Amino acid sequence: MSSILGISAFYHDSAACLLKDGKIIAAAQEERFSRKKHDPNYPHNAIEFVLKYSNLKLSEVDQIVFFEKPFLKFERLLETYVAFAPRGFVSFAKAMPLWIKEKLFQKNLLFNKLKKHDENYKSDENIFFSDHHLSHAASAFFPSPFKEAVVLTADGVGEWATTTVAVGKDNNLEIKKEIHFPHSLGLLYSAFTFYTGFKVNSGEYKLMGLAPYGNPIYEDKVKQLVDLKEDGTFRLDQKYFNYATGLTMTNEKFNNLFGQKPRNPQNEKLTQFHMDIAASIQKVTEEIMINLAKSIREEYGIKNLCLAGGVALNCVANGKILKEKIFDNIWIQPAAGDAGGSLGAALALWYIDQGNKRSVNSNDDMKGSYLGTEFDQDDIETELKTVGANFEILKYDELIDKTAELLSNEKAIGWFQGRMEFGPRALGGRSILGDPRSDKMQKNLNLKVKYRESFRPFAPSVIREDLSEWFEMNVDSPYMLLVANINSNKKIEMNDEQKKLFGIDKLNVKRSEIPAVTHVDYSARVQTVTKDTNVRYYDLISKFKEKTGCPVIVNTSFNVRGEPIVNTPADAFNCFMGTELDYLVIGDCILDKTKQDSKLKKDYTKEFELD
Repeated sequence: MSSILGISAFYHDSAACLLKDGKIIAAAQEERFSRKKHDPNYPHNAIEFVLKYSNLKLSEVDQIVFFEKPFLKFERLLETYVAFAPRGFVSFAKAMPLWIKEKLFQKNLLFNKLKKHDENYKSDENIFFSDHHLSHAASAFFPSPFKEAVVLTADGVGEWATTTVAVGKDNNLEIKKEIHFPHSLGLLYSAFTFYTGFKVNSGEYKLMGLAPYGNPIYEDKVKQLVDLKEDGTFRLDQKYFNYATGLTMTNEKFNNLFGQKPRNPQNEKLTQFHMDIAASIQKVTEEIMINLAKSIREEYGIKNLCLAGGVALNCVANGKILKEKIFDNIWIQPAAGDAGGSLGAALALWYIDQGNKRSVNSNDDMKGSYLGTEFDQDDIETELKTVGANFEILKYDELIDKTAELLSNEKAIGWFQGRMEFGPRALGGRSILGDPRSDKMQKNLNLKVKYRESFRPFAPSVIREDLSEWFEMNVDSPYMLLVANINSNKKIEMNDEQKKLFGIDKLNVKRSEIPAVTHVDYSARVQTVTKDTNVRYYDLISKFKEKTGCPVIVNTSFNVRGEPIVNTPADAFNCFMGTELDYLVIGDCILDKTKQDSKLKKDYTKEFELD
């Protein structure tokens, strides 16, 4: 049996993945173990986990592959400095010592780190390097349910490429076109993330969540920054940006164009201006993605589209591509960011370099993205006893019935079941659940449980069979990467008074029968749930439907703002005791907050660095 270990590291979202004979056995992000969000460090814990789960020692692994090529990245750094000299000297001088010390000699660095897993690992001859965007493209195509597809990847920057188009057929995948640094849709979006006062490389989804509260009145100004071609290709006017030469994303010229300085999150509140800015950049991003999709559909005539790279996590843009019916079918890699590069690098080695035969799975090969850690009932009980938890053990049917009953009574529940998800979304393995019919649930979960901005939306998990009755959509969306509108018969139209409301004031208007998951523009980020990928979650939603007539529940990730999603039963208990969650359901155990030792309460508001 042949095994491949894939690694992504040293930028953000480090991760490891293990394949056996091309099948995905395990994959996880380092942040879940280190408890440091978007942890960029060498993924020691994630590698330990995937090896242990696969019953392998490192010395028994056939190949190890890293998700990008450090020499090409170094070449970009040098050439960027030469192109922008002398303006880029500050950032160049900061980056250079690290590159010379570590990154140029990455093979050696990796070998020395890998040896720590297994003293019998003796040679670096089995270490390979993939290309950053090929890793993204491979992560999107090879696990997809398509024999043939065109693959679009877009992110900040890899070695040189920022956007690529590839064509995949059977076990072949070839990059056909690239847009190069400094022209980058990911960096353009990140520039506005920075400008609105959110953290680059982690706050982009907040910008997307803020957009529906605003109007795209700055669209023309955004387009002054970007030379947009009809086919979706683009060039950014570098005189407005600072990322190629400085230590910030934007500069004075950018500020003058929009009329304000970047928001300081420490002492400046979000205003209608920031909402309008968010709406404007979101609209331009959608236009670019739709135009790219249209042009590649026309050029290659292939009916299936795969997406990866950080921009593929923009589920609003994905939903627009779907709605436009440009492609017959769309599949998006759930770990679309750099974490998924570990998986793509391993798959690229297995199929492209080694030429192994590929058989296509009509669902996909991601196993619902439940590829992380798993704890059996004994492990759970031992860990809960160790942390001093008070719990009750219920039979399966009782557990499902009681949890559904609690949800129907507007209780907020921590739900920890089965394997942890790979990628940024909780999909019913490590989730916080609530009743979507409650008009208080969104605000309460945001402020009392997640300790985050009140405008942030929540996602509905819906039984697949009931999807079309509630949402304007009839395709699988298992990874919560597509946005669709609520069906008109479930909507509550706004009256004239409510329509005059601005910004955040719109939040308190009840918009549908499921207000907790209905965004201000009547959209929702949908997760479809089937019995074959997550039977326990499916049974819970079915039971909730039986009690309430509603086949939808609120699903958000099990963590607080700034914290990675919980990984172990102890993490789950700590988060439970640090928030105003009412119950924790973990394996067959159920924990009632009122029955816990009050001395175990935690102050979670200052526990993690805010994102």
